[in-house]
Amino acid sequence: MLREIEEQIINCRKCPLWQKRRNAVPGEGNPSARVMFIGEAPGYQEDVEGRPFVGAAGKLLTSLIEDILGLRREDVYITNVVKCRPPNNRDPKPDEIEACSPYLDRQISIIMPDIIVCLGRHSAKYILSKAGAKFKSILSIRGKINYISVGQKEIRVIATIHPAAALYRPPWKKFLVEDFGLIKNVLSFGRKRVTLDSFF
Repeated sequence: MLREIEEQIINCRKCPLWQKRRNAVPGEGNPSARVMFIGEAPGYQEDVEGRPFVGAAGKLLTSLIEDILGLRREDVYITNVVKCRPPNNRDPKPDEIEACSPYLDRQISIIMPDIIVCLGRHSAKYILSKAGAKFKSILSIRGKINYISVGQKEIRVIATIHPAAALYRPPWKKFLVEDFGLIKNVLSFGRKRVTLDSFF
């Protein structure tokens, strides 16, 4: 079923972004992944290759997945809210997110991960809106555990800064390291409901 969604994304013309893309970027990874990473939109290198997070930010993300979570990149699923690159890597517009988000919703409902990791504010704002959580800034929401309901399953949501932000502001890398430590701890609890108090 993911393949069907990928084909629809590749041929999508729901918003003007298709006109200048080289490649749509549906996402990739394990269709039964326990952890699903959701970024904001493809960048230059992603547009060239048609794969998510393959540039410098992708290398940082991959190292965090391997070094802190102890997983391989192919063990997780990685995608974006918007599947085509906005011009000049600008932020995705609300109408672009609205046009593209049904694809993401279907990907989530098929994969049904234990944890969704939102990378950046646009991803966090969209996903956390499903939990009724108020979003002020990525720094105010990071390091916390929220829940969204998909079908009969509660999925844990952890938001963190986008890896590109950590490359732009190196001191922020500590936030990524801390949040990936939280993800690892939450994974160790299996599918049991967990709060931050569980770790203390």
